[in-house]
Amino acid sequence: MEPKEIIAKWVEAFNHRDVEALAELYHEDAINHQVANEPVVGKASIKQMFADGFAAAEMVCLVENIFEDADWAILEWKDPLGLRGCGFFHITEGKIIFQRGYWDKLSFLKIHGLPITND
Repeated sequence: MEPKEIIAKWVEAFNHRDVEALAELYHEDAINHQVANEPVVGKASIKQMFADGFAAAEMVCLVENIFEDADWAILEWKDPLGLRGCGFFHITEGKIIFQRGYWDKLSFLKIHGLPITND
């Protein structure tokens, strides 16, 4: 599968809150770094990150654009509540090995009525 196809599958799994399907898209040694948080290392930890995130908030990813350049894909997204962001995905051997996401954490917390902490 091409990187754009993998990201399309990622969006589908994300919107179904399917942590199993999401985890299967990642390499065992993957790193997911949402820059508002510390990097999450390893497929099992990434799976738990998604489970925790879906338990805390109703998240939806609406695709604005998916770009591909060699073994990288870039996802520009928004959600129905007005949050916007983008993610960069490095794909190797058909799996996500590295992901970096940019979004406004303060807006996310406020939109979802979650506590604002200094973490």
